[in-house]
Amino acid sequence: MNWLHPSSLGFAVRTKMADVGHGARLFMRLLQLVGAAFARPGLVRDQVHFLGNYSLAIIAVSGLFVGFVLGLQGYYTLQRYGSSEALGLLVALSLVRELGPVVTALLFAGRAGTSLTAEIGLMRAGEQLSAMEMMAVDPVRRILAPRFWAGVITMPLLAAVFSAVGVVGGWVVGVLMIGIDPGAFWSQMQGGVDVWKDVGNGVLKSLVFGFTVTFVALLQGFVARPTPEGVARATTRTVVIASLSVLALDFVLTALMFSI
Repeated sequence: MNWLHPSSLGFAVRTKMADVGHGARLFMRLLQLVGAAFARPGLVRDQVHFLGNYSLAIIAVSGLFVGFVLGLQGYYTLQRYGSSEALGLLVALSLVRELGPVVTALLFAGRAGTSLTAEIGLMRAGEQLSAMEMMAVDPVRRILAPRFWAGVITMPLLAAVFSAVGVVGGWVVGVLMIGIDPGAFWSQMQGGVDVWKDVGNGVLKSLVFGFTVTFVALLQGFVARPTPEGVARATTRTVVIASLSVLALDFVLTALMFSI
């Protein structure tokens, strides 16, 4: 296909616009089905367990090592200015503002997002979604909506675990290994971290990332071609699109939060 030809270019633009419109309609439909999803809380509960519990190990281990690295790097940087006692504040702010929500969202996209895409894509390939439609069962209401809202609930919880474990990792390196005074470590953190501006902004970011990553995963699985190759490509697209969306949204949200 010659992409420089006007007809080919117009066809490509029209196809992409149609895909965007389809995704927007699906997103609005999922927002409208919030009541229907929670009318059967068992479905949402099972998906929270599937998405959250199975992602907990990688989130906790990653948060611990990120806290280790922040403790080491932060100490050597603050030591130059004689402010090593502020290590706790540096670790906490770095985690609750940026690293906690962002790294959790990236890990969530790689672990839970790919699982959602593969699951929905295999349902499409096995004609299970078509069979549900033939039986007058709405697959968006029954399959997609509980998973969508479970992902939105799970993301802030995982981000909180990541940040908490990361702070513990920074404490292990700073207090137990390097020898910073524990009272100064915790008092600087307690006095410098604002609940609404710092922790609240991190929670807001994690909610936005939860909406984004879960929706991208479900959309890619829902529109995947019903072949093994199509499901594999949809899974790859989920990781790429979700990761880039998280990084772009992080910049936008950070700019908005610091400008207010």
